[in-house]
Amino acid sequence: MTLADLSKRDSYDPEQIRQYFDRISLPQEYCRSSIDAATSEEQLSFLTKLMKYHLTSIPFENLELHYSQSKVISREPQHLFERFVARGDGRGGRCMETNCLFGTVLRSLGFDVYSIGARVNEAAQPVAGMKGWKGPRHDGWNHMINIVTIDGKDYLVDVGFGGSGAPIDPIRLVNDQPTPGIGSQSVRLLLSGIPDNTRSDKQLWCYQFRRSQDSPWIPGYSFTEVEFLPQDYVMMSFFTSNSRTSWFTYRVVCVKHLMENGEIIGEVTLFEREVKRRIKGKTEVLAKLSSEDERVEALRKYLGVKLTQAEILGIRGMITEIL
Repeated sequence: MTLADLSKRDSYDPEQIRQYFDRISLPQEYCRSSIDAATSEEQLSFLTKLMKYHLTSIPFENLELHYSQSKVISREPQHLFERFVARGDGRGGRCMETNCLFGTVLRSLGFDVYSIGARVNEAAQPVAGMKGWKGPRHDGWNHMINIVTIDGKDYLVDVGFGGSGAPIDPIRLVNDQPTPGIGSQSVRLLLSGIPDNTRSDKQLWCYQFRRSQDSPWIPGYSFTEVEFLPQDYVMMSFFTSNSRTSWFTYRVVCVKHLMENGEIIGEVTLFEREVKRRIKGKTEVLAKLSSEDERVEALRKYLGVKLTQAEILGIRGMITEIL
């Protein structure tokens, strides 16, 4: 094995890229097979559109840990393509799956992309409200994001954070320059230390979001610019999908963003026994679920996810089964 072999990452062929464009319903006028002839402005515009259409088509979800017979997560790019794109059942995955798929798509199109790990802040966890978590504590390495370089400028690209407060556009790695989020939200990156560190002078990039101009900033996650390797994510994915302390193992979630006139305006979220829709800061409950049949139907009706009978039976006996 040569040094070049060690650094080589998977890619998708042109037919797979075409299928991916179909999967995310990317309008024909935006489709291109490569960015080789594109200007830096065209590259950024293309990247932004890919991110938006991915977020509104491929859900953030952990169903593989509950509605499956094996409960085993694979990050192999060809397996992810089969599961997310080729099968046609509306499935998605967690950050280490959907960001791996998206990063592989970007690499196949010619983007300069690499992946890094991040530590999610407790205040941004879906269980934060019920547990009273408001920060400032960070978890260990439990999140994956991509960094894309265009014309010498680095951008945070994350299609796997899920829900309200998630990045919806590429965010340039510059300190404290707020940009618009969903509706009245704003997002920013701060270069600063985190309370968990013993050395306050050691700075990291900290992704933050806020609900409105008058709301406090909520810490999302922190990261460095050090590249993570595929074998790093093997350990991270194993922990988050098996540890009893990981909420992925004892909660069911599925989130898909909503688009109107080319802009993301909110999201639909199934969390445990409830389905909510949030549009421009206003939330409504769409369904309360009292049985597995109702949850399976809600996944199909509200999120476009169709489970097979074998997958449906996979949750039997699990702590997350609705009895």
